[in-house]
Amino acid sequence: MGIIKLENIRVFAYHGCLKEETKIGSDYRVDLEVKADLQTSANTDKLDDTVDYVFLNRVIKEEMSKPSYLLETVAKRILNKIFEDNKLIKRATVSVSKINPPIGGDVENVTIKMTQKRKK
Repeated sequence: MGIIKLENIRVFAYHGCLKEETKIGSDYRVDLEVKADLQTSANTDKLDDTVDYVFLNRVIKEEMSKPSYLLETVAKRILNKIFEDNKLIKRATVSVSKINPPIGGDVENVTIKMTQKRKK
């Protein structure tokens, strides 16, 4: 088993419950960690035998581009898509952070974190 991490992916998107959030957008940060069997790819040196981090980054950008009221919804879409498209992934954790959220206080960011395991 091995771990692939994508850290501090910066995205501009239009998520939130407030009307202004969906009009003006905001900065977000996404972190993703996937667990998969990396032994085969370590031996074969073939991209087809691993979890391609370019694919993971593309999924994050695509799902973040679809406006949602809740960060939980975005995180779940990311997890569902990576499990659907790559059978090597056994477990994944995604964190989605809204930078400078409009919550009436001096808050650097708010983060939701979700983990999903492959169903057998």
